[in-house]
Amino acid sequence: MTDRHEASMMENLYWWGIPTMFRCPNEGPEGADIALVGVPHSAGNGTTERDQHLGPRALRNVSSVSRRMHSGFEIDPWTAAKIIDVGDVPFPRANDNEACIADITRFYTDIDAAGARPVSIGGDHSITGGIVQALGRGKIAGGEPVCFLHLDAHTDVFTKVDHFLGAKKSAAHWGAYLADQGQVDPTHSMQIGLRGHARTLDWLQPSYDYGYNVVTMKDFRARGLANVVAQAREVLNGKPVYITFDLDCLDPTIAPGVSNIEPGEKGLDIDEAVGLLHAVRGLNIVGGDVVCMMPTKDSPNQITALTATAIMFEMISMMAENVKG
Repeated sequence: MTDRHEASMMENLYWWGIPTMFRCPNEGPEGADIALVGVPHSAGNGTTERDQHLGPRALRNVSSVSRRMHSGFEIDPWTAAKIIDVGDVPFPRANDNEACIADITRFYTDIDAAGARPVSIGGDHSITGGIVQALGRGKIAGGEPVCFLHLDAHTDVFTKVDHFLGAKKSAAHWGAYLADQGQVDPTHSMQIGLRGHARTLDWLQPSYDYGYNVVTMKDFRARGLANVVAQAREVLNGKPVYITFDLDCLDPTIAPGVSNIEPGEKGLDIDEAVGLLHAVRGLNIVGGDVVCMMPTKDSPNQITALTATAIMFEMISMMAENVKG
């Protein structure tokens, strides 16, 4: 066995070496095409499920076993693009959500200035607000508001309450305040997979009021994957696309280790979720995130962390394919 083969075998062992994401070098964003970022933040969810800040480390620990080649795309993303792990956003005031969201925005402003497209692992869903405050109308987006491909069981446009247990820029509010700021264009954004946590019959109304294109889980089942993908491509075509993927959009049997698990209605299966992600293949993807992993509630085989890794790999591969192209 050659030294190259020996090194390759060792790099596939998740318990060996320094756990960077997908074995990428730990460097600054300057000169990189894609920047992988950990966002260990959990003060924006407001529930007792506060272990989402452990998500980045859980993903780093298993990401070395991820696929290295994308067979469907026939691409090696790691050579098609310069991809680096910039590390974690620091949170010296971790229990102060508003301070943390400002810290996230400052961190991603530097990434945007460097021209590296970020793919992030959270962290609760409030991180998307901090990230898009930097990317919306930024350098990578060409000065335009970003448009969401948002896969989630929840709308996160809960304007009927002004805070989530004290957090104002919370996991429940980013879909609204980013639109209010002009950082996001809801009319060219998709919200797909919504199925809960309905406490009022009009829980979807704020999304409709903002102009989001809503596809509930029931809608998705009635219409089918191909039909929803066609709508997403039409809505997002020609726009700077930001993908935000809440793991609770998946059925709990696939991703049990999430913060706001939604039983009672079947969620997306993994093939459906990947098919929806591929709706933006070839479009101008400016960044993406995977959020709401709860490693302390994951199965012993770490299936949720491994699934989060697979979702990130799809985002990375689509963005690397654009670089190659």
